[in-house]
Amino acid sequence: QVQLVESGGGLVQAGGSLRLSCTASIRAFSNYHMAWFRQAPGKERDFVAGITASGGNTYYADSVNGRFTISRDNAKTTVYLQMNTLKPEDTAVYRCAAILTHTNRQYKNWKDYDYWGRGTQVTVSS
Repeated sequence: QVQLVESGGGLVQAGGSLRLSCTASIRAFSNYHMAWFRQAPGKERDFVAGITASGGNTYYADSVNGRFTISRDNAKTTVYLQMNTLKPEDTAVYRCAAILTHTNRQYKNWKDYDYWGRGTQVTVSS
């Protein structure tokens, strides 16, 4: 059974930073492509960042490119999202997601993912 648990959310002022973590209870974590999505109240679930199973390739939504960094530690079965220069429009519930694949293509549609965490709230005050 796959479980993903996010942590690290909170309240931060605009311009500040947060680091989210997602720890997975997955056998062979290194076989899974991982991503972060976010959803604000009344809005769609949006792609934020993705990382291939090997960690060799990362990709981002235009809205966060240059401010956020996704990384993973396969030994710790954890994926991270470092968020810098936060803006009020970054306020949302952030969820990590996993798909069992080694391909290097990008997966930006939430429907591609098989496993999800419950999320962690990020609130950025102006």
